[in-house]
Amino acid sequence: MLNIKILGSGCANCKRLESIARKVVVEIGLEAEFEKVTDMNEIMKWPILSTPGLVVNDKVLSSGRIPSETEIAGWLKE
Repeated sequence: MLNIKILGSGCANCKRLESIARKVVVEIGLEAEFEKVTDMNEIMKWPILSTPGLVVNDKVLSSGRIPSETEIAGWLKE
């Protein structure tokens, strides 16, 4: 099972990233647990300069932007 973290304050972009990631997980047929990390002290532990951040299995895949569904699907299939 994948562990997917969305790093961010809960802004519109963070919610959009989570929505896209959830959609991709369902379309691919993977099992994943989602975790929203909104505490700035926790977010600062990750090597990102801006939010939203996408972390899969403790690996930062994206930060400061909303990746496309295709990008996310490619990362999750690896």
